Amino acid sequence: MSTQQIPAALAAAAEGFTRYLEAERGRSVHTVRAYLSDVGSLLAHAASEGVEDLRGLELGTLRRWLGAQSEAGMSRATLSRRSATARAFTAWAVREELIEVDPALRLKAPKREKSLPGVLHQGQVLRLVEGAGAAAADGGPMPLRDKAMVELLYATGVRVGELAGLDIDDLDPDRRTLRVLGKGNKERTVPYGLPAALAVDDWLRRGRPVLATGTSGPALFLGARGNRVDQRQVRSVVHDLLAALGDTSATGPHALRHSAATHLLDGGADLRAVQEILGHNSLATTQIYTHVSVDRLRKSYQQAHPRA
Repeated sequence: MSTQQIPAALAAAAEGFTRYLEAERGRSVHTVRAYLSDVGSLLAHAASEGVEDLRGLELGTLRRWLGAQSEAGMSRATLSRRSATARAFTAWAVREELIEVDPALRLKAPKREKSLPGVLHQGQVLRLVEGAGAAAADGGPMPLRDKAMVELLYATGVRVGELAGLDIDDLDPDRRTLRVLGKGNKERTVPYGLPAALAVDDWLRRGRPVLATGTSGPALFLGARGNRVDQRQVRSVVHDLLAALGDTSATGPHALRHSAATHLLDGGADLRAVQEILGHNSLATTQIYTHVSVDRLRKSYQQAHPRA
């Protein structure tokens, strides 16, 4: 975010908020960047209305800022996120005594649309892992790694960044559980099944030693040069496997996370257990998968029942 085009007091507030996010909240680089983009947009709008420092920030300013973006065609999901950022920013400003009254207390954003994420049917998941397994049959290190990554992504529902960050010691093979460091540096334990356990064991025995170098460290999954695998490599692997299916519009690892959550609920898993597995802070985030399950049930009913 450029602070050169806004008054010095507003720029100083943005910089202070940045330090707060990084030092006290432990937010990731990507999250901090998104927050600052939103705050930068807000402060630029405020400056265009003649606001010189945060004491001049009013509820009307915030509403006009969101209104202008709505008229420009911004989605309700983005408007909702930006209003949440504004509330976090002004709440921080009150705590820092930069303003006395929080102008965002009565700020409301349009409700987010309930989007149904792309979900693979269980048959598609089976074909996906079979495709990865066929490539791994020749014993090459990269196909062995790819099969283990895909099996683990679906078995645990972990995010792609969480998968890339795994160390060997995060595995507990005896209990078949995985220690995951999620958003906000929150740690959770996630179980995985026998197919994933076998694929990971095969990778560790026959694949990883071929690629490992003196700089590999404890990373569970490695790239071709022996360094820790990065998120782009994981996405590329899953993208290619999904494209090979030929009957899904899903394109990345998040499809496996969505599918794992939906299949757990379809199988009767408790909603709070799924929340814990996925590492969601809010149960409301997990509840979207109940809508996916109901939607799938409705489609099955409409296709099968003669009086649907």
